[in-house]
Amino acid sequence: MKLKYSIQTAVTGLLTHKSRSALTIIGIVIGITSIILVMSLGQGAQNLILSQVNGLGATTITVIPGKISFSPSAAAQTLNDSLKEKDLTALELKANVPDAKYIMPMVIGAGAAVNGNLVYQVAVFGSGEQIPEIFDINPNQGYFFTDDDVISQSLVVVIGYNVQKNLFDGNNAIGQKIRIKNNTFKVIGVLPEKGSSSEFDDAVFMPYTTAQQYITGTKYFNRIVVEADSQANLASTVDDIKITLRNSHNITDPANDDFSIETTADVAATLGTITTALTAFLAAVAAISLIVGGIGIMNIMLVSVTERTKEIGLRKAIGATNHDILVQFLLEAVMLTGTGGIIGVILGGSLSYLISIILTKVLALNWQFVFPYEAALLGILVASLVGLVFGIYPANQAAKKSPMEALRYE
Repeated sequence: MKLKYSIQTAVTGLLTHKSRSALTIIGIVIGITSIILVMSLGQGAQNLILSQVNGLGATTITVIPGKISFSPSAAAQTLNDSLKEKDLTALELKANVPDAKYIMPMVIGAGAAVNGNLVYQVAVFGSGEQIPEIFDINPNQGYFFTDDDVISQSLVVVIGYNVQKNLFDGNNAIGQKIRIKNNTFKVIGVLPEKGSSSEFDDAVFMPYTTAQQYITGTKYFNRIVVEADSQANLASTVDDIKITLRNSHNITDPANDDFSIETTADVAATLGTITTALTAFLAAVAAISLIVGGIGIMNIMLVSVTERTKEIGLRKAIGATNHDILVQFLLEAVMLTGTGGIIGVILGGSLSYLISIILTKVLALNWQFVFPYEAALLGILVASLVGLVFGIYPANQAAKKSPMEALRYE
């Protein structure tokens, strides 16, 4: 029997029982849809996160107190007070870090911002006057504080979009007063809306000296941010920072460093690895439904073999061989799963596109729709393979039927 005739026979067999064929492929459709959905949204989330990180600048270097580690004991060290004023002074010496464009300490805190009877929880960032250049944030109302404000510990703040919206009902907050930890601050600037993916919308910025004096009550820094003058000098700037801080802390063995250094590239690489691993894990979990779908197809095919016993006997009586019967039923299984794979790819891609629109329009995220072409192609191939594997046993059972017994079957 020619392959063309086998395909025609298989198609006829499937179309004869349309409802059963449709129900059979549901498991495959769900599995492939889930995989496409997870892969697409995972890649979209990764692109969003990396775009936020890269927005900090390719030449940004962050010095963090303590060592970065996932162990509980070492993690606690990240909250220590190893970065102090003497370290900032040492880093600001041009001879120590010649390729640094900006050097800025940061103090991080939190609290409730109050205006009259309105209260809003905010993140507090104490920084230098260089923060607009380093993080590319500029007020659309008012202005940022100056070096004189830092030196004099001025009680001035620049607030995020959501802070103005919630404390001033969206009205102009410039010149108004807010209270944080029983201290009154004058609003001199308001940042434009950055979107729900940015923490700056819920932030209050003030001179780091002011934050130390009135918010955290500390004399150390939570971060020191350094901007290299070019990407070519990034690595040398990192080395200069390490040498300077080791000298400042009297450290001779790098293994004893009480600080950590991160660049934008480091953060992007780490986050990329995490999101890729998480996406792969979720896709693997979703792929379990393919196995379930395959078992369902095997069961349905076995039922089909029983129901079509007379058909098998008749075909054998007019000359069909065991091989012909085997090929027919295998083709039916592969066609079912292959069709399910195609439907799943289309459905998964459509749902991913719809979700990307919702995330962009409703949540104001800079979300980009990504269609995982490789995953789609692999999904269809795997679905077909599932049909082949789980269709072998029912097809073999059909091929082994005796034509005489099959014709007598009631």
